[in-house]
Amino acid sequence: MIIGKILLGFFGLGIVVFIHELGHFLAARAVGIDVEAFSIGWGSPILKKKIGKVEYRLGMFPLGGYCKFKGENEFEEAYKNNLNAVAPVPGTYMGVSPWRRIIACFAGPFFNLIFAALVFSVIWGIGFDVNTLENKIVLASNINPEERFPADEAKLQTGDRIIEIDGKPISYYHDIRENIAINAEKELSVKVERDGNIKSITVTPSMDKNTGEGKIGIYFWSDPIVKSVLRGSPADIAGIKAGDRILRANGEEIPYTVALIPIIQREPPIISIEYERNGTIQNAKLVMSYTGNNPDLGIIYESVQYQTPRLSPISALVRGSQEAWKTLTISVRSLALLFRGIDLTRAVSGPVRITYMVGEVATEGFGQSFGDGLRSMANFLSLISIAVCVMNLLPIPVVDGGMIVLWFIEGIRRKPIHPKAISVFQTIGIVFISGLMIFALFGDILFFVRR
Repeated sequence: MIIGKILLGFFGLGIVVFIHELGHFLAARAVGIDVEAFSIGWGSPILKKKIGKVEYRLGMFPLGGYCKFKGENEFEEAYKNNLNAVAPVPGTYMGVSPWRRIIACFAGPFFNLIFAALVFSVIWGIGFDVNTLENKIVLASNINPEERFPADEAKLQTGDRIIEIDGKPISYYHDIRENIAINAEKELSVKVERDGNIKSITVTPSMDKNTGEGKIGIYFWSDPIVKSVLRGSPADIAGIKAGDRILRANGEEIPYTVALIPIIQREPPIISIEYERNGTIQNAKLVMSYTGNNPDLGIIYESVQYQTPRLSPISALVRGSQEAWKTLTISVRSLALLFRGIDLTRAVSGPVRITYMVGEVATEGFGQSFGDGLRSMANFLSLISIAVCVMNLLPIPVVDGGMIVLWFIEGIRRKPIHPKAISVFQTIGIVFISGLMIFALFGDILFFVRR
């Protein structure tokens, strides 16, 4: 299973990298820069074929890739020979104007953004099923009475329906999570429906130091009605069936599914369940095992299901572009959280973790159906593609954003940048990126250890 996830992850990331490098490739050709090599993956090529002036390669290590411009390292030779500038040679990277170099650099991240917008558009065009929950909440303090949360300070109550956050209508629980997660430590105006009345409340989400997400201390409300039971699970062995309604567990009332959390956390060897089936109260004893990381009863509960409408091509393109832009702005805002005390080993993902996550999302989707697997993987790849766009546009040496800054300065000065300055700039970037990769790899190792 793990090997399958990794292989799917390699395939998915290969698509994102291909789109990025294709942007560089097409833009370079368009502005008069010759391309010497186009590679998917790093290291010695295991496959290569030269077509025209370009050698197409498949690298030994299937992470990342590159598009090698002709003469892109000429500044190094110029520096070694104590030259003040690189001699402009037609067809080379340094032989075109800095504005053309900027276009070639910008095209990679831009193609990632366009790719994400197109994928989102296709998803909205064909429509998709959504499994979610109602906009009814349970206070986390009901589950953990010893703790206080922003929801308690705001005087929210279990059973409230959140219908609006900062003027945005809320229909389902995932709407609540999305609006709260991106607004850590920001005061939010919330409207709730309580006992048939509408109340306005102000709440300020705290920031989760592990993820940077905003949290107010609420769970979803889900009626404890069994939708299905996992084969071989404690519930299955005890005879629990679809349609049963859980009433009590070890003598405690279960008005909503999350009320089971503290009971399971105590790790009792047997959980006595009282449930209703066809109007009759019955009992069952579930023999529990706590050897896994996430022990549960093996019960899947009823949820809200709906299908989004199939949009016309134009409407789908508009919606897909809006989704891509929204994701882009959230990604940019999230970068600021890296400097606000969050756990970087959890928040910063390296290539190993990303590859695994791509494969995991895909395999979970394929577990439902082939169509769900494709949609889940495409959606996640769109998010990764936008993340690649954002990270590559950061003004860091070596990455596209850093080079754009360098050539912009040259364009404004109307004078070539000294080869030594370029070399120092690149060296700083290599050291920084190498350090970041080592840190991310360390975080990836911790991620798998914690699983």
